Amino acid sequence: MGQSEREADPPADPRLPPGQRLQRGWPVLHYGPVPRFKPLTWDFQVFGATASAEKHSWGFEEFQSLPRVTVHGDFHCVTRFSMLGNEWCGVSASTVLELVPPAEHVTHVMVWAEYGYSANLSLADFADAGTVFATHHDGEPLTVEHGFPVRLVVPKLYAWKGPKWVRAVEYMRADRRGFWEERGYHNLADPWQEKRYSYQEEPGDGPLR
Repeated sequence: MGQSEREADPPADPRLPPGQRLQRGWPVLHYGPVPRFKPLTWDFQVFGATASAEKHSWGFEEFQSLPRVTVHGDFHCVTRFSMLGNEWCGVSASTVLELVPPAEHVTHVMVWAEYGYSANLSLADFADAGTVFATHHDGEPLTVEHGFPVRLVVPKLYAWKGPKWVRAVEYMRADRRGFWEERGYHNLADPWQEKRYSYQEEPGDGPLR
């Protein structure tokens, strides 16, 4: 059967970065065990190079009472699946920056999660309007497998830059590799340029290994 005699392949969705496929449903992927949530001792900290030179923290109820936003953003996993048109609700990263301003010359942040997991971001990516500490996905509270009570979502980057079970943000005056970046993933994680692995890095893409 010739091309004219069969249905042509549908055009690729322009919202899909190169090398990605559309995913139905939300697979559960993470490294290590699922942590046990303890609301009485849980807190969210901001530390490092803060403008006040002091650490700030919120308890669980205090964090839940912070101003909330709803953003729409795609989810691109480095394992090559993408979920499009997600609705995320939570606390905007820009709200954290307003409440606890960084000191001068801060260029990057490290986002810390349970069990010492970490992900580094440029300050510009962290401050992006789409970056959110999400507590809900598509109108429903996050399940513990997907990061309850809080996970970071950075729609413009591959999803490993958005840790589950977030506990802290560290302001930094120089870049430092996070958990997966130390283990061979690209420091910048741009899905539109397929910046997946560290061997693809160009000079200036990240700190020296």
